[in-house]
Amino acid sequence: MGVGEEEGRGMASLLAARRALRAGVFDAVHGLEPPLLAASAAAADLPGYLAVLSRLEEALHFLSDNCGIASQWLADIVEYLGDRSLADPRFVSDLAEALSHLKTPSANLDGGLLAAALDILEAEFRRLLTEHSAPLAMKEPNNSSDPGSITPPRIPASAVHKLSLILDRLAANGRLGTCTAAYADARGDTVSASLRALGLDYLHDPAEDAQVLTPNVERWGRHLEFAVRHLLEAERKLCVAVFERRPEAASSCFAEIASRAGILDFLKFGRAICDARKDPIKLLRLLDVFDSLSKLRMDFNRLFGGKACVEIQTRTRELVKRVVDGSVEIFEELLVQVELQRNMPPPADGGVPRIVSFVAKYCNQLLGDPYRSVLTQVLVIHRSWRKETFNDKMLVDAVLNIVKALEANFEAWSKAYEDVTLSYLFMMNTHWHFFKHLKGTKMGEILGDEWLREHEQYKDYYSAVFLRESWGTLAPLLSREGIILFSKGRATARDLVKQRLKSFNANFDEMYQKQSAWIISDRDLQQKTCHLVVQAIVPVYRSFMQNYGPLVDQQDASANKYVKFTAEGLDKMLSTLFLPKPRRAGSFQIRHSNGKITSAMTGLYRSSSTLK
Repeated sequence: MGVGEEEGRGMASLLAARRALRAGVFDAVHGLEPPLLAASAAAADLPGYLAVLSRLEEALHFLSDNCGIASQWLADIVEYLGDRSLADPRFVSDLAEALSHLKTPSANLDGGLLAAALDILEAEFRRLLTEHSAPLAMKEPNNSSDPGSITPPRIPASAVHKLSLILDRLAANGRLGTCTAAYADARGDTVSASLRALGLDYLHDPAEDAQVLTPNVERWGRHLEFAVRHLLEAERKLCVAVFERRPEAASSCFAEIASRAGILDFLKFGRAICDARKDPIKLLRLLDVFDSLSKLRMDFNRLFGGKACVEIQTRTRELVKRVVDGSVEIFEELLVQVELQRNMPPPADGGVPRIVSFVAKYCNQLLGDPYRSVLTQVLVIHRSWRKETFNDKMLVDAVLNIVKALEANFEAWSKAYEDVTLSYLFMMNTHWHFFKHLKGTKMGEILGDEWLREHEQYKDYYSAVFLRESWGTLAPLLSREGIILFSKGRATARDLVKQRLKSFNANFDEMYQKQSAWIISDRDLQQKTCHLVVQAIVPVYRSFMQNYGPLVDQQDASANKYVKFTAEGLDKMLSTLFLPKPRRAGSFQIRHSNGKITSAMTGLYRSSSTLK
C-alpha cells in the first residue's frame, strides 16, 4: 500500500469521525424538540424554556463554528490530494461532494427548530402584553393633583421581567423590530382607549368662537396634564424597564405609543384655539393654553426630548410660538379697540355700556391670579425675541392705560345724547358702576382710593343735576301763589288750581313716558333715585291736593280731567321707574385689519365662568 493510499484512508477516517461528531450534535439538537415545541412550555416555565433554547443556540453555534473550521481544513486536504494525484480521482470527487454538505449555513442545521422556538417566544411576548394591557376604567380627573387620579402600575414587575427576558432572546436573533412593533401596538392602543374613555371628541371638532371653546379649554388642560404626567409618564418608565439594555429602541417605541395615544391631537386642538376668531376672550383662552404647556414644560422635555419624538417637539414649539404671538397681538390691540368704542353710540336707555362692565371684569382678571403672571411671562418671551425687555410694572401700566382710555370715553358718549337729562342719567349710571365694580378689587387697589372717590363724587353730582333738571321742575308747577280761598276769590282759585293741575299732568305724563324707557343698572341706585324722585314730587302733590283738591272735586263732570293721580298712585308709579330690562348682547366690537367688525361682547352676561 502506497503512502498516498494511507493518507487517503486517514483522511477518510477523519472525515468519518467528523461526520459522527456532527451526527451526535444533530441528535442532541433534535432531542431538544419536545420541550421547545410544546405549546404552553414558554408560558408555563419561561426560565426553563429559555434555558433549553440557550442549549439549542449553543449547539447550533458549535455546529456552525466547527463545521466551518473542519470544512476549510478538509477543503485544503482535498485540494492537496487532487493536485498531487495522491488518491483515486473518483474518491477525491466523493470527498469534495461530502464537503459541500458541511458548508451548509447553520440556519438549516436544526431543521427550522430555532425559528419555531422564536415564534413561540413571540407569541408569549404578545400574550403577556395582551393579558396586562386592558384599557383602564377611567374617570374625569377633577383635580390632577389628587392622588386618587394617579394611574397605578399596569403591568406587574414579574411580567415586565418576563417581557425583558423574551425581548433579549428575540433581539439576539434579529427580531427586535418585531418586538417593538408588537409592544407599540399593544400599549399604544391601551393608552388611546383609556384616554378615549374620558370623552375626547372635542379635540377633533373645535369651535371657532372663543366663548364656546371655554369649557373645552379647561377640560383640555386637565386631560393633557393627566395624559402626560400619569399615563405617558408610566408608559415611558415601562418602556425603559422592558427595553432596559436598548435605550434607542425604548425611545422609538415610546414615541410611537405617544403618537397613538393622541398627543398630537392635543397639540392640534391648541392650534385650533389659535385659529379661533379674534376677541378679548380668546386672549384668556390662549393664556390658559400657555399656562398648561408651561406647567408641563419639564415633563415634555423629559418624555419627548429624544430624536424619536422630533415631530412632537416641532409641533409643541410651533404651538407655543403661535400662542405667544396671538396673545400679544390681542393684548396690544385692546387699548386701540377701547378707544375706537368712543365713536360707537351709547345705550339708548342711558344704561351702562357693556364695554364698561366687560373692561372692569376683564382688566381685573388680567391683573389677578393666574393670568397676571402668565401674561407677564408671555410678554417677556415675546419681547425677548425682539431683543427687548418687559416686566410686571409695564403690564400694570398697560392695563391702567386701557382703563383710563375707557374712562375718557364717558364724556364722549354723554355728548352723543340729544336729551341732556338722559346724559346726566347715563353719567350717574356709568360712574357709579365703575366705582362699585372696581372698589375692593385688584384693579381698584392699583387705581387708588382717591381715583375711586372721584367716580363716587361724579355719581352724586350727576344724580343731583338729573333730579334738579327733570323731576325737580314739576314741583314748582304746583305753586300756591295767587290761590285765594275766601269766598270772593274762590272761582279764580278754582281756575288756577285747574291750570296748574293740567300743566303738572301734562309735564308728568311726558316725563314719565320718556323716562319709563330709561334704566338704572344698579338695583340700589335705582331704588335710591326713585326714592328721591318720590320725595321731590309726592309730598308736594299730596299737600296741594289736600289744600286745593276739593275745589276741583266739586265739579264732578270735569274732575277726571284735572285729578288724574292720587298721591299713593304717584308713589307706586315713580317707585317702579328705571328698572333694568333684558338687553341684547353686543356693544364692544373688534375692528379687524380687513375692515370687518365682530362683536367681542357676545354672551357677556352669561355665567361668570365665561370670563374664567
